[in-house]
Amino acid sequence: MKSKLVTAIAALTIGFGALPALSAEMEDVERSFFPYKDQVPTFAGLEAGMTINQANVEQFKDVLDEGMYEFISRGWTEMKVGETTPFTLNEGYINATRNGLGKVSLGEKPGQINGFVAGRPFPAEPDINDPRAGEKLAWNYKYGYNWGDNAAIYPFYWKFRDLNSGKIERTIKFNFHFLNLKHRVVDDPKPDLPNNPSDLFRAIYVQVLEPFDVRNTQLLMHLYEDDLKKADAWLYLGFQRRVRRLSTGQTTDSFLGSDLMIEDFEGYNGRISDMNWTYKGTKNVLLPFYKHNELVLSEDDKEGDGYQFVEFGGQGGCFPNITWQLRKVYILESEPVDDNHPVSKRVHYVDAETFTLPRTVIYDRKGDLWKSFVIGQAHPDYHLDKNKGSGVSIDDSFMMLDVQGEHCTTGHFKGQVDPELNPRSKFTVQNLRVTGK
Repeated sequence: MKSKLVTAIAALTIGFGALPALSAEMEDVERSFFPYKDQVPTFAGLEAGMTINQANVEQFKDVLDEGMYEFISRGWTEMKVGETTPFTLNEGYINATRNGLGKVSLGEKPGQINGFVAGRPFPAEPDINDPRAGEKLAWNYKYGYNWGDNAAIYPFYWKFRDLNSGKIERTIKFNFHFLNLKHRVVDDPKPDLPNNPSDLFRAIYVQVLEPFDVRNTQLLMHLYEDDLKKADAWLYLGFQRRVRRLSTGQTTDSFLGSDLMIEDFEGYNGRISDMNWTYKGTKNVLLPFYKHNELVLSEDDKEGDGYQFVEFGGQGGCFPNITWQLRKVYILESEPVDDNHPVSKRVHYVDAETFTLPRTVIYDRKGDLWKSFVIGQAHPDYHLDKNKGSGVSIDDSFMMLDVQGEHCTTGHFKGQVDPELNPRSKFTVQNLRVTGK
């Protein structure tokens, strides 16, 4: 009897001994997805409802990124402070992260990952002493729940503006479509779509609707699961009526005369292996997060269903009139592996809850400030009805400001998390030809 009791106690002790490791991993998930559960970030003197401008910008320098600090100091814009609001991601994505705990690891080379199925690959807090911490953050962004399993920006206006005069030089109206073929967590089939012999991870399709001279220009991108394999991209030019394959170098050219490269889409649209990634630390920073339906919105380009886009103002009309929230941020630097790349580095301010890239500061090859990228994030429950409950942080406005060229491109989104807008047939070369006729 004593022997059996000792054995039982020993077994129970071993069982309890295994619990802390598992509990620690689960705590990592909780901290990663619910960073404001126990405490909302604060900063002395900063309050929701206030405005940061030239008069008080020095007081709040520590919670501003270098680009926005510079712009406010110059009097180009002001920043309205909003209340920090959780942007909780979809439960399917969080559960997929829980299911993958302890199964995911980096490969020997940058761009290689092992054991990943779905969710956030590396939910643990980054370690400044880990030489590959930056790479892990980059994977979390790549496999983030950005636009969910599929979505569309339908429509999407880009306006080219002179920074000094504010003159709108050109307006392009697009439709953008996104489809994840692998690592899906909500839309069936999960986690991967069948009949994917090329092993694509993601596809992007873009169609120009207006103006007439570039109407029906189309872009198709196939991003492969193997990060070491270069993405394929095709461009259909309406005036030429033919499809041509884009070379790798063209993804860093100006896209249709704008201030953006294809590589800039969503904050970064390249491969993990194309960059050296460095984690520079964690801090609280003001980021462009807001509730779309509670903003004073634009009357321009108003949709037939009453949807209104974000208004822009400030210097040149380049700055979105939105609120900014104090949020937990991972500062991540990316430096191109290719010495001929036009960028020397990007500084990404990664939102720790959503792993979106709401702020990116871009430096030219000489190391001078070149461009500043703002991607406004709208809460899905304060947006279109179809987006409510989706758990997707909605890209809702953008500004790409070329400081050296004194020019900007602004983006006006109608983001829709709607599988019906993204049939798989849309993401094929054949669709470019059929649509172009």
